[in-house]
Amino acid sequence: MSSKENTTPQQDAYKKLQGKHEIKRPILKNCIKAFLVGGIFCLVGQAISYFYIYFFNFTEQTAGSPTTATMVFLALLMTGFGFYDRIGQFGGAGSAVPVTGFGNAVISAAIEHRTEGFVLGVGSNMFKLAGSVILFGVFSAFVVALIKTIYQMIGG
Repeated sequence: MSSKENTTPQQDAYKKLQGKHEIKRPILKNCIKAFLVGGIFCLVGQAISYFYIYFFNFTEQTAGSPTTATMVFLALLMTGFGFYDRIGQFGGAGSAVPVTGFGNAVISAAIEHRTEGFVLGVGSNMFKLAGSVILFGVFSAFVVALIKTIYQMIGG
């Protein structure tokens, strides 16, 4: 079925029938919802960043780490209360791409395996997805730092 010559007339008829009954996905609508949800998360993150700058005298550069930690914590709370799943159903990738999606992935695995105990359930399963994200993040940072160091040694 990889090419047109290898299909039988019955298979072609079935594909036509399937095409008639296939539900069309509203791609533009889904993109707009993802954009809005992701934008709202970014807006909240920016407000938290300004909060740290204004009330705790952080600079724009140093406010990034506590802002990220706060956004992950808020995603953990929303996931724990079941609210993040509804946001994900509505916003799709708009809820998965920001750092809140990382927090959701971590806590979802922990919640799913909590019946197995804190060490073997929560502890060992919590970082299944997050572990690979952390690994690739650290490795990418190492490669970028190595390239920067070599570039500076050459005299760039």
